[in-house]
Amino acid sequence: MRVRITWWGHATTTIEENGTRLLTDPVLTSRIAHLRRRRGPVPLPVAGDCDAVLVSHLHADHLHLTSLPSVSPDAALVVPRGAAKLIQQDLGTTYADRCIEVAPGNQLRIGSLDITAVTADHDGRRLPWSSHRGPALGYRIDGTPSVWFAGDTDLYDGLAAEAGPVDLALVPVGGWGPSLGPGHLDPVRAAEAVRRVGARVAVPVHYGTFWPIGCDWLKPELFLSPGSQFKAAMAELDPAVKVELLAPGDSAEVVHR
Repeated sequence: MRVRITWWGHATTTIEENGTRLLTDPVLTSRIAHLRRRRGPVPLPVAGDCDAVLVSHLHADHLHLTSLPSVSPDAALVVPRGAAKLIQQDLGTTYADRCIEVAPGNQLRIGSLDITAVTADHDGRRLPWSSHRGPALGYRIDGTPSVWFAGDTDLYDGLAAEAGPVDLALVPVGGWGPSLGPGHLDPVRAAEAVRRVGARVAVPVHYGTFWPIGCDWLKPELFLSPGSQFKAAMAELDPAVKVELLAPGDSAEVVHR
């Protein structure tokens, strides 16, 4: 009765529970367009082994088309409604046929796990020059323990009702550059999100991995600091929540109570 989380960097995690492996927002390369991986190695090939991929939204650092060929060839691709057309356009029908398109409230079962797509307060368009769009999502995994993978989101009124309560929150606390636009959680708001969903364990993600090429000198304090800032904010808001600060490639286990 436990879940094992491996953080591969950015929003890419493996969730292993009750014999089922889920891979979130896989980025399995050293680079995304103008961003390069600055911390941690390129994920090992085992990172692509999964029963299903959960894609939160169409932005290239979450739906990374270049990484999908490194995923298990029989894995389902759970994607926001409208993403299959984009995947077919770039990778062909074989990949599009593996897609399960979902919107907030949709439920499905992968292996031994029940999964619900939940709302994310974020721009779901494929930016910057694409007409493809779809809803931004998070996912609630109703295993034992239960997990909320937030994707990219800001706080919104229905968060607690849709995503909580859960045992474990995989929560974004930063970004990939020197600014954080609307539709994102900073460390303080991320702590509030964890409080709202009632998680007793939190793993901060979506920080400390990628940075724009040539901008290492630009606000480097924003690269690694969101993780420790989130831990401090969480301790102040709810000291009962355990925060697992992982380095890329590290794992943590949460046992059901």
